Amino acid sequence: MSGDFDHIPIVDIRGLASADPAERRAVAGAMGEAAREIGFLYVRGHGVDEALFEALLDAARRFFDQPLAAKMESYIGGSSNHSGYVPEGEEVFPGGTIDRKEAYDLNLDLPEARGEAPMLGPNRWPDLPGFREAASAYYAAVSDLARRLFRGFALALDLPEDHFEPYRRRPPSQLRMIHYPFDPAAQDREGIGAHTDYEFFTILRGTAPGLEVLNGRGEWIDAPPVPGGYVINIGDMLEAWTNGAFTATTHRVRKVAEERYSFPFFATCDYETVVEPDPRLVAPGEAPRYPRLVSGEHLFAQTARTFAYLKARRARGELVLPEDEPRFGRTVRA
Repeated sequence: MSGDFDHIPIVDIRGLASADPAERRAVAGAMGEAAREIGFLYVRGHGVDEALFEALLDAARRFFDQPLAAKMESYIGGSSNHSGYVPEGEEVFPGGTIDRKEAYDLNLDLPEARGEAPMLGPNRWPDLPGFREAASAYYAAVSDLARRLFRGFALALDLPEDHFEPYRRRPPSQLRMIHYPFDPAAQDREGIGAHTDYEFFTILRGTAPGLEVLNGRGEWIDAPPVPGGYVINIGDMLEAWTNGAFTATTHRVRKVAEERYSFPFFATCDYETVVEPDPRLVAPGEAPRYPRLVSGEHLFAQTARTFAYLKARRARGELVLPEDEPRFGRTVRA
């Protein structure tokens, strides 16, 4: 893995649906090359209906256009599964500054799972006509895309195509609806500070430039929207599962030059999934590079370190988190 990239490759994934195994493997090979060398790729031929995205975008605009008091009626701190409105300043990465954004977070809607685990349960829905319907339809479509991408990444690793299927019965994958307001008088703040994503991989659609990816030379590479395409990036869990063969590359959103909406879908496996390097991906005689993790516990621990309402619960002694968490992402060369 060199990391000396200066652009993000585009992969047409139509072939993942082919009846010809050779076609599926060819697409998976291109996906795997990008995952190993960069940790990012664009995909086209994904099959997600554009009308679903337009309906989601309309719902997001209508929600974020409301007064703050109306939006706070759906505040995430009142949810049972970490869903709801995220006001500016609620989410801060450790050691970072306040991001210039607001968001609405949604998970797999599981009313029957209330109380099972921190990221499982019923979503908190705003009282806004059409919002739930638009978000639910888009969530279902992108979940199906995630399933196909999991199969492609499995092939890219020379694993059985259905390798991840047993671990994806009720995955707490999260859809974030993010609004980056444009205020030319505001101080120079990043949209989102530098970070890696916690889950297996992210499926992102945005409306304007702003996303930047850190290469191995320490340079920020622009990753603007590609018409009709999605950005895919590797997350912490897939980096660990592959023993570092795939990399969770650091990225950020720079100060926005125009109003921007972004819709990342964080694809993951079931909450209780044990994540550790697959023995087939560890060289003979070498020790695994990553410790054993539980997918949902890692996700929640990282989330609890960034959200104000969860930090407050930690301060009151209601949450206890592991002292040490493994570090992920590309190491920048001096």
